[in-house]
Amino acid sequence: MLNYFPKYFSNRAIALYFAVLLACFIVFFQHSMKWYFYIFGIVSVVGFFYFSNYFTTKWKNISVKKFTQNLFIYALVIRFIWVIFSYFFYIQQTGIPFEWETADAWGYNQCGTEIAAHLREGNWSIFSVYLQIFGPADTGYISYLGVLYYLVDDSILITRILKALLSAFMCVLIYKLTTRNFGESTGRIAGVLSMLMPHFIYYCGMHLKETEMIFLAVAFVERADYLLRSKKFNFINIAIPLLLAFTLFFFRTVLGVAALMAFFTAIVFSSEKVVGWGKRILVGIWIVAIVGYFFGGRIATEVEEVWEGKDENQQTSMQYRATKGNTFAEYGSVAIFAPMIFAAPFPTVINIDTQKNMMMMNGSNFVKNITAFFTMLGIFLLIYRNQWREHLLILSFLVSYLVVIAMSAFAISERFHLPSVPFALIIASYGISQMDNQKKKYFNYWTILIFFIIIGWSWFKLAGRGWI
Repeated sequence: MLNYFPKYFSNRAIALYFAVLLACFIVFFQHSMKWYFYIFGIVSVVGFFYFSNYFTTKWKNISVKKFTQNLFIYALVIRFIWVIFSYFFYIQQTGIPFEWETADAWGYNQCGTEIAAHLREGNWSIFSVYLQIFGPADTGYISYLGVLYYLVDDSILITRILKALLSAFMCVLIYKLTTRNFGESTGRIAGVLSMLMPHFIYYCGMHLKETEMIFLAVAFVERADYLLRSKKFNFINIAIPLLLAFTLFFFRTVLGVAALMAFFTAIVFSSEKVVGWGKRILVGIWIVAIVGYFFGGRIATEVEEVWEGKDENQQTSMQYRATKGNTFAEYGSVAIFAPMIFAAPFPTVINIDTQKNMMMMNGSNFVKNITAFFTMLGIFLLIYRNQWREHLLILSFLVSYLVVIAMSAFAISERFHLPSVPFALIIASYGISQMDNQKKKYFNYWTILIFFIIIGWSWFKLAGRGWI
């Protein structure tokens, strides 16, 4: 079993990325990106794959305490540097410390500022007003921003530094969760991968809710896993994961649904080595009682609306995208999105002037495309070896959320895939730990497939707009 990320894979992934850039630059020369988007992509890809090998090798034999300290400090420093850089980079590019074509992020900022102003006047009922207007799924984050702005005098920069702190601590939680499930060496691989994952770093420099939401999702699964595996069985250990699960409903409805589905699935179907029958019954009763008490009103209505509108929402979204530029978008459906849900979305490495944020994140998406191989390998091995029931909480959360996304209007939206990324990395770390010479050939096949998919994706974007 491997206890590091091999240079064999990191070198090939980096080489593939440069091959993709060169091929798209030559084939679609008239639609090449601005130079700084290439730089962002190269830093993301080289930084992730080179240092994944470097740190998993360098840190594999240090003490648990030293590894945990290193993981948190390095993750925090990387994110802090990005927060400061991106703050001034966005000002230089857009005139404000927000990304291009900012929409939700600017709206969250405005709502947070308004809530903070009400709080300074002593109007604490403002939260119920926003809850009635926007519903639970949009109220959680803006309420959080409002309270934070109230404390830090509306400081955007301090808010993002706090995001960096949460994201760094999330890496530690991922390490602990993975170690509990797959052992120390695999946990260290997962910790390093999460420390370097470009998606996690990138969103610390934005005012979207993803950083906080992903942190809560990881905290929920980590605490729920601890509850199921631990011999300590008390009110606090039960209450914390349930509280985190219901908090997710105030950030994104489908994420809360995925959390509860994963928890129920793990309790019912997990191996007896993980969860004894006594704990199943007691925890199950607690969950049913609390769900029955709290799961009503606006939350229940939102869940019902999401489920009933899943097919119509996806069709409407694809038709809208078709009218906005890409005529091929109207053919998007679950049958097309589902097979590539682990690897999607694919990087935008050609110039689409209205998709600057996607171009900036081209390297981040490429990293996800490559790590998806190890995720799928890990899932296959767990099923093939009949070990899936021992890790059912992580697997059910990952799969249930991706299934919902595949049926939604956001099947190829990078932002909506993010809550699944920590758990995909955990399974990917297991897949990496199981690699041997026999399996290397399948990775090479995967890189060839990804190469042609990205070329085809670039053609799809340009041809759908009638530009080639």
